[in-house]
Amino acid sequence: MTRHRPAVLVAIVVVLAALATACRGEAPRQESAPAEPGQTESGDGHEEEENAIHLDADVMRDLRISTAPVVERTDAEAVAVLGEIVPDQTRYAEVAPPTGGQIVRVMVELDRRVERGTPLAELRSAELGRARADIIGASARRELAQQTLDRRRTLAAERIVAAREVQEAEAALQAAEADVRAAQAGLRALGVGDDDGGDDTSLFHVRSPVAGRVIERRAVLGQFADTSAPLFVVADLARVWVIAQVFERDAVNLEAGRIAHVTLAALPGQEIDGRVTHIGRQVDPGSRTVPVRIELPNPSGVLRPGMSANVRIEIRPAGPSGSQDVARATLVVPAAALQRVGERWLAFVPKGVGEFEMRPVGRGRDLGTTVEVVSGLDAGEMVVVEGAFLLKAEAEKRRGGADEHGH
Repeated sequence: MTRHRPAVLVAIVVVLAALATACRGEAPRQESAPAEPGQTESGDGHEEEENAIHLDADVMRDLRISTAPVVERTDAEAVAVLGEIVPDQTRYAEVAPPTGGQIVRVMVELDRRVERGTPLAELRSAELGRARADIIGASARRELAQQTLDRRRTLAAERIVAAREVQEAEAALQAAEADVRAAQAGLRALGVGDDDGGDDTSLFHVRSPVAGRVIERRAVLGQFADTSAPLFVVADLARVWVIAQVFERDAVNLEAGRIAHVTLAALPGQEIDGRVTHIGRQVDPGSRTVPVRIELPNPSGVLRPGMSANVRIEIRPAGPSGSQDVARATLVVPAAALQRVGERWLAFVPKGVGEFEMRPVGRGRDLGTTVEVVSGLDAGEMVVVEGAFLLKAEAEKRRGGADEHGH
């Protein structure tokens, strides 16, 4: 019994000291272990550890990782909308025959460069043949009437015929000239020149009204073509339009001349700048949108009609007094760099080989291929782009394990 008495006394002293400390409102002080590397005495290191992902060398070798910097961009307010590329309508033509006829020769192929007035196809028209024959007959009658009048005037000067016969010849000439004008008007109504087609009066050419390239050919040899069906589509695609559908609430703040940034699914990673040249004056009652026209340069011809486009158009912010706000600086990152995990948006910031910080960020506006960042990142910081989705899966796995541990 005496052998254990010192230990009992020590235990009693410790208990009494703890009770005294509690009475003074102080927590018992514990000796802290030395901080691990990267940790602080306040526990920040533990928080950093929770927000870190460590991948071993084997995983890193199989994982494709690409990074991009956080970019600061001074920009006006913008709206993101969808659009479609169409030809510049001032350099575009759907070429139909001016009158019905059978196609006897196709004179151009697809992608052929043509000038204004270039023959595209040759057609034969019975109606045209009759109209030209009418002109030939009326012209012959007019020539005969002119000769008759000249002869009678000569005879009247020699007092061989009466003046009445001269007046009759003049009236006949006027009637013949009227017939010629009527026949010419009938030919013009067909839309074909009286000298088009050569010796065969039933032949005529369909000609291009604009310079450009043949981007569509529907003409088939032997086919009967009428005026309602275009045989060729000709367009100059060195400049194209994007027709974007903008909601009415944003359209009222648009101005002609504003910059528009266009990206296309067919050309990932590329952004083409154009300008707003026209804003529609009528709202579509179904979609409540207004068509907006944007002109884009297309010197290489890579932009083709029918391509879908994502358009980000700078707008005039609606201030309290209607005045235009000053453009502000925004931080942007590629859209793939931000991943949603639970209720948070995360960016993955590289911290070393195989080490990534899960950085909570405030996600702003969708700007097409980029996203505005309102908090959590600084300009110049690097974030993971390709591979961010796989890091998200790792973060979700960790989050799921934490939830199970918490429960």
